[in-house]
Amino acid sequence: MPSPPAVRFDPHVLGQVDSAIADFVTWLGEFGETSYDHQSYYAGPIGGAAKALYYRRPLLGLVAVAPMVFSEAVFPAARQLFWHKQRFPIADAHYAMGFAMLAGRVDEVVPYRKAVGFLEVLEQTRCPGFARHCWGYPFDWVTRNGVMPANTPLITSTPYCYEAFAAVHALDRDKRWLDVMQSAAEHAFTDIKDRILSESVATAGYNPADTEGGVINASAYRAFLLTHASVQFSRPDYRRAAERNIAFVLQSQQSDGSWFYAADGVRNFVDHFHTCFVMKALAKIDALVGHAGCRKAIDDGVGYYVRHLFDEKGLPRPFASAPRLTVYRHELYDYAECINLGVLLRGRYPELDSRVDATLTDLLARWRKRDGSFRSRELRFGWDGVPMHRWAQSQLFRSLCFLGAEARRQPPDSGGPFGAASLDASRERKADVAALPGASP
Repeated sequence: MPSPPAVRFDPHVLGQVDSAIADFVTWLGEFGETSYDHQSYYAGPIGGAAKALYYRRPLLGLVAVAPMVFSEAVFPAARQLFWHKQRFPIADAHYAMGFAMLAGRVDEVVPYRKAVGFLEVLEQTRCPGFARHCWGYPFDWVTRNGVMPANTPLITSTPYCYEAFAAVHALDRDKRWLDVMQSAAEHAFTDIKDRILSESVATAGYNPADTEGGVINASAYRAFLLTHASVQFSRPDYRRAAERNIAFVLQSQQSDGSWFYAADGVRNFVDHFHTCFVMKALAKIDALVGHAGCRKAIDDGVGYYVRHLFDEKGLPRPFASAPRLTVYRHELYDYAECINLGVLLRGRYPELDSRVDATLTDLLARWRKRDGSFRSRELRFGWDGVPMHRWAQSQLFRSLCFLGAEARRQPPDSGGPFGAASLDASRERKADVAALPGASP
């Protein structure tokens, strides 16, 4: 497989990125590690009941959720009336990865300790009642298929936590983190069920109780985790399971290169960050093992992505075709995932590079707040400035750290933080991290 091209960004932009990261770290230390969330309106009994009614009886339910939709559009801070601040494992995982990337880049003790601190929290916030490490949301999540109780393991959350432990393990080689990775991989392999569609194709469940599957990004996430773990732990059975999920993702791609949210004939919408989720999983799988099918799907997917999921200014468009009324123009989550995907694929698709450059420029110019955090959404009128760790302060922080680390990566063929080379050797470091004060023995 050819070496990936060096990741190049304008030096002035890199300086702005470094400044944004530094300001954000200061803000995070002052703000704290809990926050409100995109789902705060619906996490409590009132909002949850309204959302459940909307799924059962859409017209009547629309009346019930209308006050919350209106609040989200004109007074987003009112979400604090519906639920309370929480910490989110998926956000903690992104923060851990971001700080690990900073530690790997500058060889400093402080970001390394911050990354370890987030891992220690993740060890405490794993889903109770499960033998293996897994993570979900800390609130009851009302979906069209019913309520997922708080701390239900999600295959869309656990892989990020696995990656967080892998990122710190690449720095210090602490067996403690490796043991958690192995436990999380076994959870994904054993507790997340496959629905077999053919001898070579299977769709992964969203959680251990889901036997139907069908959500495209869920199978993509599981495929990446199991591919990585198959190499890390020499488990060909993991690889076989991953290949069946990859096959499902590839066969679910539409002829125009897009992916619907789910292959159920109902959720046929195409949105920005879920499209990024799918392609970044395929890109990481290809970087790990070399996969012609993933590369072909990415080629076709990027073509659709740059044509349909950016607006006339070249900025991330939330939906190619919105499934419902939206109260916002742009979403921080889309910016974060656009940058993340763009760094993974930098230098391969000029039109994508151009879109990422425009997104990054707009982010740094309009989305940064004076306190160091980022605006959450650009609404139809004004902004939602409520900082939410899961949506998507943590994802944006991780993406900017990723960009900075990859832009300065040496040598240029190391495969990135989760490429094949990272499984064999950690970065060359000026000091042995494991011997630093406060490092785990």
